[in-house]
Amino acid sequence: MLLWPTLLVLAPVIGQFAPALKPVISLHPPWTIVSQGQTVDLTCNGFHSYTPEKIKWYHLYHEKQLPREILGNPIRVNESGQYRCQAQDSPQSNPVSLVFSSAPLILQAPLSVFEGDFVVLRCQAKKKEMLNIAFFKDDKKLSKSSNFSIYHANLKDNGAYKCIGYEKPCCSVSSNTAIIQVEELFSRPVLTVSPHQPANGDQVTLTCETQLAPQRSDVQLQFRFFKDNSILGSGWSRLPDFQISSIRTKDSGSYWCEAGTVTERIKKQSLRSKINMRSIVPVSAPVLTLYPAKAKFREGDMMTLRCQVWKGSFPITYQFFHEDVLLKKITSLYTYWIENSVSFSLSAENSGNYYCTADNGLGPQRSKTVSLSVIVPVSAPVLTLHPAEAKVREGDIVTLYCEVQKGSFPITYQFLREGVVLKTVTFQSASWGRRPVTFSLTAMHSRNYYCTADNGLGPQRSEAVSLSVIVPVSAPVLTLHPAEAKVREGDIVTLYCEVQKGSFPITYQFLREGVVLKTVTFQSASWGRRPVTFSLTAMHSRNYYCTADNGLGPQRSEAVSLSVIVPVSAPVLTLRPAKTTVREGEMVTLHCESQTGSPPIWYEFYHKDVLLGPRSASSWGGASFSLYVTAEHSGNYYCKADNDFGPQHSEALHLFVSVPVSRPVLTLQTPKAQAVVGDMLELHCEALRGSPPILYRFYHEHVILGNNSALSGGDVSFTFFLTTEHSGSYSCEASNMLGAQHSDMVILKVTVPVSPPVLTLQTPRAQAVVGDVLELHCEALRGSPPIWYWFYHEDVTLGNSSAPHGGGASFNLSLTIEHSGNYSCEADNGLGAQRSEAVTLFVQGLAEHRSDPVATGVTCGLLSMVGLATGVLLFYCWFSRKAGERPTSDPSRSPSNLSPQEPTYHNVPAWIELQPVYSNVNPRGGDVVYSEVRSSQEKNKHAATCSSQHLRKKEPSVIYSQVKVASTGPQILAASAPHR
Repeated sequence: MLLWPTLLVLAPVIGQFAPALKPVISLHPPWTIVSQGQTVDLTCNGFHSYTPEKIKWYHLYHEKQLPREILGNPIRVNESGQYRCQAQDSPQSNPVSLVFSSAPLILQAPLSVFEGDFVVLRCQAKKKEMLNIAFFKDDKKLSKSSNFSIYHANLKDNGAYKCIGYEKPCCSVSSNTAIIQVEELFSRPVLTVSPHQPANGDQVTLTCETQLAPQRSDVQLQFRFFKDNSILGSGWSRLPDFQISSIRTKDSGSYWCEAGTVTERIKKQSLRSKINMRSIVPVSAPVLTLYPAKAKFREGDMMTLRCQVWKGSFPITYQFFHEDVLLKKITSLYTYWIENSVSFSLSAENSGNYYCTADNGLGPQRSKTVSLSVIVPVSAPVLTLHPAEAKVREGDIVTLYCEVQKGSFPITYQFLREGVVLKTVTFQSASWGRRPVTFSLTAMHSRNYYCTADNGLGPQRSEAVSLSVIVPVSAPVLTLHPAEAKVREGDIVTLYCEVQKGSFPITYQFLREGVVLKTVTFQSASWGRRPVTFSLTAMHSRNYYCTADNGLGPQRSEAVSLSVIVPVSAPVLTLRPAKTTVREGEMVTLHCESQTGSPPIWYEFYHKDVLLGPRSASSWGGASFSLYVTAEHSGNYYCKADNDFGPQHSEALHLFVSVPVSRPVLTLQTPKAQAVVGDMLELHCEALRGSPPILYRFYHEHVILGNNSALSGGDVSFTFFLTTEHSGSYSCEASNMLGAQHSDMVILKVTVPVSPPVLTLQTPRAQAVVGDVLELHCEALRGSPPIWYWFYHEDVTLGNSSAPHGGGASFNLSLTIEHSGNYSCEADNGLGAQRSEAVTLFVQGLAEHRSDPVATGVTCGLLSMVGLATGVLLFYCWFSRKAGERPTSDPSRSPSNLSPQEPTYHNVPAWIELQPVYSNVNPRGGDVVYSEVRSSQEKNKHAATCSSQHLRKKEPSVIYSQVKVASTGPQILAASAPHR
């Protein structure tokens, strides 16, 4: 079988040595060298009471590095190195070295080998092709096999083992060397005899002691005992002890024991031990002596009792007795006629008879009795009085007692007053009881008393006891200074309380209507009169009296009345409701009240030093004044109180009247008369009334643009640059803590300048021919309507057209040969003209027979159109003058379409220098809102002409008044007739 080292709990076994405390590591498989890639399970044995989490492992994987800690039990490892384990506070185990080898041939041997073990050595080849493996011990060949067995290991099996494998066709491989050192399974037994030198009749115990190896603590051993060459008892036994119940002289001889395994493969004998019997001499009668040698001892002295025998075999046991009570027991083992002693400090209880005994097993011997007397000094006496009171009245009977807690009799007591002996008493024993001193008290007996006690070892004195004989006080007399029945608050009044007789100390109490004001104690007559002095208030108007007491019961004086007139205190002004900020129109009540003051009291109320109302009178509870507040009532308030002892002012109280905001007015301002994309629009919002701070919000089509706060009131502004999306309705909102108000809406139309137009030419065929109708189409892709278009041929005006709603315009022309050339168009909506790119047209002539009629038709058509254009221009010039030199399609006079989109900002033409202000005013809150547009411009230095170009560049100078009907929705501005 394989030898697997195992360690079990080393429980103490009788006859075996104490177990080792170190844990032991076992391996599975049991080899200390294995091939790389394999694993080995390590188990820490010997401490089964510990949980695996409390087992700590140490792995020293490099000599120059610290060990690595691992927890658990068992653990599985695959790294070479030294391993130790530890269970809590136990020492670490012996190290186990593991090698995970990559060698082609390894010899595997167990961790340890003990005598009698069956051992297997295994030679393991990495390659299966390796044949002819041979084993060697100390370089001597043993056998040809992959395994080698040792059946009963003993010392002759010690040595160095290895194996060699032979590979075809040429080579051999040698394994590692394994050192086998056979260890003892258990130590050679040792026989012990107890007692070592027995006497005739003693019980003797023979013990066969040995120690198992820690790794083999589970091996069962058996024992047998020999006398000379004879086996004692029944032979083998699991018990390591053998007892001889009563040894005799014939039992003397040579004894030895034998320990072995149960299989009897391994047996070991102890050395021989000789048992010699000894003879016993009886002890002599002991002698008890006292040291020091005197008949009387004082309590606290050290006393030694000595017990001594003159002969007797050892061991000898001595016992000391006091009045047949065992005090101490001592055993002497080796020295003949030894003196054995007991020492102790004496107390009163140690008085009495003493003796000792000696015994060596043949019967005890007793000494003679020795008497001892211990004298106890008296303790400090205690003086007590009956009755137990430090203060007694004159004429009472008082008894004095003097007593000690300990002390030997007889005891003499003395009673003394201030060092003068009053009485002497002697007590012969405790049965005499307590003999007191009794006398009737007078005032002269007020002194300090004490007593003494003495039993011949020196007197002891008690603590002093004071006795005070008290004379009862007479009825006290209460007096006031100044002696007036009515005084003013704030005056100083002194109260005196005095008795005609009474023992000191005397305690005086000053009371007002049964309430104690002050307590004063006078220790002696030299203290004089100690008054009570206080400054008067209204609460002091009451009946006063005093009491006097010296411990024998209080005596009361006659009552004295006192009346205090109190001036009013500074009144306190409060608001009802209790808030310093109120809303306009609320009713506020001012309440004025003085906490102190003799009635009647008059109150007045002031606002900014102006009397609010008539004087009002009240006794208690103060006075009130009510008013409905307006904005003018904000400010400081105070009140006055007076009861003819001088007016008192209250602290000022600030009241703030908050006013709801009025409906705000929104005004819009742009740099020019017409709002153009790119211009900066400034919105002003102002509420004419309202308590600050006021929060303003600006809306475009009911969408919040932003907000601003006016901390001190007034208006606020909001500015942004216009885009096309900013056309539409604008409003603002003003709010404070009392609510919000919304302004009327203001309509704004943002005008977009035209973009450069695109000119397209369209003819019936691909090549324009004389007589064809040419259509010129001009269109600006961007710009606010209405838009005017002009058509040009070689910079000569052909005609114009308008697009009232935006989009393009067309102009038709019957072609002649002269119409070849460059064409262009121009667009204008009053914010600046834009010219298109030039387009070139070539007109091809017709045959001769067709030229006259065509020419005639073309000429007539041109003359007709020229006449028509001239009429249109003349009418336009006249209408423009009537309209203040502004085209009737001026976008500022047409209704605005409000867009809910975000505004777009544009600039007006450079030659218009207008400063318009858009505003809406509704002064009386009616249904009609008046809107104005005010503009100013510079006059043209040159006279205006009626040409189409001059008409387009004429600067308007018209002021429009508009009327808008107020509504909750968007407002439509109705243009009125122009005014010059």
